[in-house]
Amino acid sequence: MRIYPTVFRLCFSWMDAEKAHKIGFTMIKAIHTVGAGAVLRRMFTPPTSLQTQALGLTFPTPFGLAAGFDKEGQGINALANLGFGHVEVGTITGQAQDGNPQPRLFRLVADRAVINRMGFNNDGASAVAPRLKQALAGLRKTYPTVRPIIGVNIGKTKIVELEDALGDYLISARTLADSADYMVVNVSSPNTPGLRLLQDVATLRPLLTGVREAADSAAGRHVPLLVKIAPDLADEDVADVAALALELKLDGIIATNTTISRDGLASPDAMVQEKGAGGLSGAPLKARSLAVLRQLKALVGDQLTLISVGGVETGADVQERLDAGATLVQGYTAFLYEGPFWAARINKELAALRK
Repeated sequence: MRIYPTVFRLCFSWMDAEKAHKIGFTMIKAIHTVGAGAVLRRMFTPPTSLQTQALGLTFPTPFGLAAGFDKEGQGINALANLGFGHVEVGTITGQAQDGNPQPRLFRLVADRAVINRMGFNNDGASAVAPRLKQALAGLRKTYPTVRPIIGVNIGKTKIVELEDALGDYLISARTLADSADYMVVNVSSPNTPGLRLLQDVATLRPLLTGVREAADSAAGRHVPLLVKIAPDLADEDVADVAALALELKLDGIIATNTTISRDGLASPDAMVQEKGAGGLSGAPLKARSLAVLRQLKALVGDQLTLISVGGVETGADVQERLDAGATLVQGYTAFLYEGPFWAARINKELAALRK
């Protein structure tokens, strides 16, 4: 299973990162399409000892795939074959958009990190909705007892002004809620101009209230709702968001998104500057993401589900987040470096640690 880092170095490290991602994702989907997914499921289904209760749902394992890998819901079932307990799709916007100009995804191999300024490229909520419905039906058929969970991450269309953001989020909420096991309001990407201003509690309160009401009404049930925050928030701002989440009785908080910081990197400064603006993810985010998780746990206790993401690479990393107060843990960037057996290896390590 550890052969993939060599494959990455020889086949993908020299290639444009977005192109390499598309090729890798296409291969994962193709394996599922030709019927080999059943073999992968037999090999990689998480041990029952890892089943986790959260958000009123049963997750096969606490470890899942963060938003950003499958932006448009095109490979949920194929990714589930690999052992992820949940797949968070998105970020999806109310209108289709191309995202920012390419190139827009860059590796910092020495740091096991990625810089992205994708800009919420996706087909829009109306195009994604039928894919989610089909994926959900497939999961229910394939996993008759405990199935992988689908999360839906929604954000603001770039051309929509901030003062009109609520209406844009409501389009996505109403369109996608029916097939969402849980929904995430993303107000923390650095790649949509002004988006992070929505993390201010005065703006965030009506946004979260409106999305929750729209999602529940459209689905005819309660759709667990979480908000995803940035690692760059000051501690007092993290505390304000936590207090708002408790006030509104949200279901949880995801911490954290990518960072705009470039501190402490091993990669040469000139190389980092050449990549340009964007959100940094991967190993350099580990310390701050863990610190925000611990702060949130101290503030909210067991009243909210905390999902930790940022710098997670190993089963020990996942267990550290669980010990620090997370109920669920997500990863993404290490998937690009570790390959298709990554989730299965983390589940194996987690199970061993629990023994």
